Amino acid sequence: MSLSHDLVLNTLKNEFVCGFKNITGASYAGKSGQHDTDAPAVVTTNGAGPHNVQMFILSSDGTVLHCLPGYWAPLDLVQEIRFALNLDKTWKNDQLSRTSKDRLFKQANLAAVRMVPKDMLERSHLQSFDAKHEEAKAHSDFKYKAGDYHPAIHLAKHNNLKTTVQVVHERMAQRPYVAYEEFDVEKFSDYGKMRYDKKEETRESGARSKATK
Repeated sequence: MSLSHDLVLNTLKNEFVCGFKNITGASYAGKSGQHDTDAPAVVTTNGAGPHNVQMFILSSDGTVLHCLPGYWAPLDLVQEIRFALNLDKTWKNDQLSRTSKDRLFKQANLAAVRMVPKDMLERSHLQSFDAKHEEAKAHSDFKYKAGDYHPAIHLAKHNNLKTTVQVVHERMAQRPYVAYEEFDVEKFSDYGKMRYDKKEETRESGARSKATK
């Protein structure tokens, strides 16, 4: 779903060399229900399934510009890609010191949190089972602390917790221009339950049963 939109495909085609890494068996890889190749895709929220998929946006030298765990809606994904492309310009600016680049990286991520459109915020709440998991943690960074930015917009779900887009940018702010080989993907993508399951198998089997009657 994230990568099947024409705008996403064209952006990737024009700006990037794309690749993938199979993380099956990795310590941080999550679990989910079975998804047959001919089964319909399920639309979900931004950042859902963070243990199963991590989309890295790298500079040409392998430096991490951005990492998006889980699913992201196509238009929101394009917005985040464009954000990363701006960070790439900063990274490749020879007039800036490394200290200045790191400072601008952090500032850009924290500023992005304050400029998320309302519709993107509404697509970026945690799934209910992940929200319960984070609420049970003593030190979850999805919980607001004194001094944290809190959007004025009231979200329909889990307004007591930060959105995934906010947490992703806050976590990225702590990791300015890290080499891909040194990026702590396990810690970065660690939120919610290890098993992502929206009961797709139950819905799909029910739909197929009706279709065969």
